[in-house]
Amino acid sequence: MSEDEIESSRFDVLDLMDSFIKKILEIRKILLGVSISGFILAPFAIGLSIFLLTHPHFFLVLEREYEFGIALSILLGVIIAISVGWMITGIRQYQTLKSWDKKYQEYQQQKDDIDKKIASQYGLDQD
Repeated sequence: MSEDEIESSRFDVLDLMDSFIKKILEIRKILLGVSISGFILAPFAIGLSIFLLTHPHFFLVLEREYEFGIALSILLGVIIAISVGWMITGIRQYQTLKSWDKKYQEYQQQKDDIDKKIASQYGLDQD
């Protein structure tokens, strides 16, 4: 492999990484929306399910409609379990996005510093 091919492949890899990071930044808004839904919708579903389970009329339904009451109890339990999982996933995803955003800002700053250093070293115009 010649030196020009090696240099060209380095630039291709850097361009590929930059385009990948830009796509991730575009998707970030969607991921942030998913994370926020974990903060808002999951606690709402948990609260509503607990309200129904602790309501005095819920036990009347259990006594009158035995099979429906069992199915309803199982459904509410599943809703609570899934909502807790969704809430935990939302919190972890938010923390990951926050950490990734900080690392990306550091990467961008280092890249700009290196570009300025190279441009000043070789007397190139900065775009």
